[in-house]
Amino acid sequence: MLNQKRLRDYGVTIGGLEPGPKNAITDVEGVAVGHVTISDRCKQTGVTAILPHQGNVFKEKLIASCHIINGFGKTMGTLQLNELGTLETPIILTNTLSIGVAADACFDYTLERNPEIGRTTGTVNPVIGECNDMFLNDIRGKYVTREHVFQALEQASSTFSEGSVGAGRGMLCYSLKGGVGSSSRRFELEHGIYTIGVLVVSNFGLLGDLRINGNPIGATLKQALSNEIEEKDKGSIMIIVATDLPVSNRQINRLLKRSVTGLSRTGSMISNGSGDVVIGFSTATKIPHDKTKELLSIPAVHEGDLDIAFRAIGEATEEAILNALVTAERVVGRDGNERPALRDLIEHYHILLS
Repeated sequence: MLNQKRLRDYGVTIGGLEPGPKNAITDVEGVAVGHVTISDRCKQTGVTAILPHQGNVFKEKLIASCHIINGFGKTMGTLQLNELGTLETPIILTNTLSIGVAADACFDYTLERNPEIGRTTGTVNPVIGECNDMFLNDIRGKYVTREHVFQALEQASSTFSEGSVGAGRGMLCYSLKGGVGSSSRRFELEHGIYTIGVLVVSNFGLLGDLRINGNPIGATLKQALSNEIEEKDKGSIMIIVATDLPVSNRQINRLLKRSVTGLSRTGSMISNGSGDVVIGFSTATKIPHDKTKELLSIPAVHEGDLDIAFRAIGEATEEAILNALVTAERVVGRDGNERPALRDLIEHYHILLS
């Protein structure tokens, strides 16, 4: 998107299902993504906001769930998300030490639109995700502000940049520059055509493990770089999943679990120090905040329809991670720390990805 060279522009096609028109999470109608990027010497961080739909998410909640692949993370809001099975705010992604300010801004964003909160109804559950960008960013400086979060929300759109932007600005992936990536898949069932979209903030992995469509390119790059890159897998990945497939919160949790197939195909071994967190929602059903007199009607697919959705989320997760890698640009950050960008290495060493 936005005239960036993505994985498919290098001749690489992941899986057998077709992507949506944008090949992004925003192929799910109503979903929007906004970034604010902070870049000034030791300040290399930012915010990424995901709007689940264009209405009032607190008043019209979505079926949702969270799955923890490895729990070395500091996300916020997942306890109630899994208990009640609904999402009631935008999802905000940032660095580890900025989850507090992100939550505070998300509180105020929601309070402004819902004056009944804390008066005639209960409170609100903001969902915040994070990864640790301390290698490139002076994370102790806590440069993310409430205004950055508001800007990311206000700028959310169906088209957005990938790579070294927003929450992905200071992230590393497979010992290279990581960041934000996205992809989607469409599939047809007897009752309709559906889309699954994935957005990741990728911040994990060792170079030697990187595989692109089964090609062990990481081992090739590691040899070419003569071990110049110190490898320590202490990162994380946030995987955000959107779909218009009608599902229960139990079914979407089953779906989120299958994202690990795409993560693993890129080479991840899910290390001890990696926070691998998947948060997902379905736009197919809106749950009213206010209790109704009538029974709620929540359509859901038959379990037999889920296999193709499991395949779709695996493919979209794999391609989203690789899109984050190939769109990321080189960043020099805290104390002169830097990691090369995959796209620069491809050109320098004349490496074919396909």
